[in-house]
Amino acid sequence: MLLDLAEHKNDGFISLKDISQRQGISKKYLEQIVTLLSRPDILRTNRGNKGGYMLAKEPDQYTVGQILRITEGGLFPVTCLAEESNKCERREYCKTVWVWQGLEKMINEYLDGISLQDVLHNYRDTGADEYYI
Repeated sequence: MLLDLAEHKNDGFISLKDISQRQGISKKYLEQIVTLLSRPDILRTNRGNKGGYMLAKEPDQYTVGQILRITEGGLFPVTCLAEESNKCERREYCKTVWVWQGLEKMINEYLDGISLQDVLHNYRDTGADEYYI
């Protein structure tokens, strides 16, 4: 959805119906996504006849990591890292916690280094006709 809005950022407010038709995603599912993304720093909304959605910022200001954290709740490779303070009873003697912490760091650095604009550029460069986030 956000990629579609980025691609059509100069078209004004975009309806969910238009996004649904272009992306082959049900309008009902998009309504669920909009609920998660309806924040002033992510989407601008307009009600009425010419209503719809548009990005609140330029596409290069959104990272894939940021979007996934909003929609998925986190990017943790194991559940014990999802807690602010790791309360796992095995924490003190876990031999692999450092592996998962390193993986989490790499996942976050990688996804935070990719913007919506980067995805659009890659899409155009490869000539792909579908993309999903």
